[in-house]
Amino acid sequence: MTARRVALGLVAALLLAAPAAAQRRDEQALRQKEQSLEQTQKQLREERAKAAEAKRRETSLLSELEAIEQALGGKRRELGALNARIVKAQTEIRRLEGEIRRLEAHRAGQEELLSRRLRAMYKLQNQGGVLPVIFAGDDPMAQAVQLRHLTTLAVVDARLIREYRGTGESLGERKGRVEEQRQELSSLRARVEEERHAVDREATRRRVLLAKVQEERAYHERMAGELTEAARRLEALIRDLQARQRRVAKLPPGKAVEPPAVGFGALRGSLPWPTEGRVVGEFGEQVHPRFGTRTFKRGIDIEAGDGSGIVAVYAGHVVYTGWFKGYGNLIILDHGNDYYTLYAHAAEIRVQEGDDVRQGQMIGTVGDTGSLAGPRLYFEVRYQGRPQDPAEWLRRRG
Repeated sequence: MTARRVALGLVAALLLAAPAAAQRRDEQALRQKEQSLEQTQKQLREERAKAAEAKRRETSLLSELEAIEQALGGKRRELGALNARIVKAQTEIRRLEGEIRRLEAHRAGQEELLSRRLRAMYKLQNQGGVLPVIFAGDDPMAQAVQLRHLTTLAVVDARLIREYRGTGESLGERKGRVEEQRQELSSLRARVEEERHAVDREATRRRVLLAKVQEERAYHERMAGELTEAARRLEALIRDLQARQRRVAKLPPGKAVEPPAVGFGALRGSLPWPTEGRVVGEFGEQVHPRFGTRTFKRGIDIEAGDGSGIVAVYAGHVVYTGWFKGYGNLIILDHGNDYYTLYAHAAEIRVQEGDDVRQGQMIGTVGDTGSLAGPRLYFEVRYQGRPQDPAEWLRRRG
């Protein structure tokens, strides 16, 4: 009986131990799966980080050029503001120095007057003071007059002393302000020097990037592709502006109010040039002489001096101003009847969206924003969104 009980106990123990062992195996397997999942998720995060970093490295050349030019423009604006503050400080110093000279001359006159009064008082004191002067005669009226005279002199002397002190305080205050202005001038000149170094650094970055575009085929082909895409985006913008202008004027799409040969259209071959300079990039298909890449230029490049004026070739309405990737600072004018002109690479924009401009009015200055080849104006003429050869619209030069 005892042996049977022992056997039954062993069987029960074994039956109870089997599920516990299985549970431990399941828990161990679950932990392994969790660790494997964590490892997989970690690898996935690392791969995503690498992909994001690669994407950042492969940013478009136009975006990189835009970032450089925006930084360069900001530094140049800061430099201009600092130079303006320097001029203001120098003007203030000259004004204060002029006041100091005037106050010193005034104080010299006051000192001379006070010296005469002191000599007179010293002489009077050596003669026994003011009492002998007052009581020198027997006439009470004469004595009263003499007393009033001496009292008036004392009041005048007191005023002279106060004015002399006031002049000295004004001089001290002006000299202190001159010193403050000179310290600010010194600080501004140091900041100008820093900003000039920053401008030089950004300009160097720009030159390096453009040199790669001009010398390395891979960079050149990437830039050519991006410029082609930029031209498509510009066409889409013009279509959008055209549709917007039509909605404002409540015109049917695709139909002009007047025939093309009216208004702007009547001036084919006689429009003034938008800036002085020579054409260095013609309208139409372009083949790169070194790399053989083919692109289509929808306007012309006019080489001009940095800062030269850009003028409206015809009266119109400003429908766009601002930065446009691939074109830099861009101005678009609507001349009515579906005619538009575009002016790109501007250094400064002198008009705002919504302005009405007259023919010959300065709307900006020539620069190299977005340009791959230095200061120039990129100029387009468009009718119903389609590019026209500007050479057919601008008056011929002798």
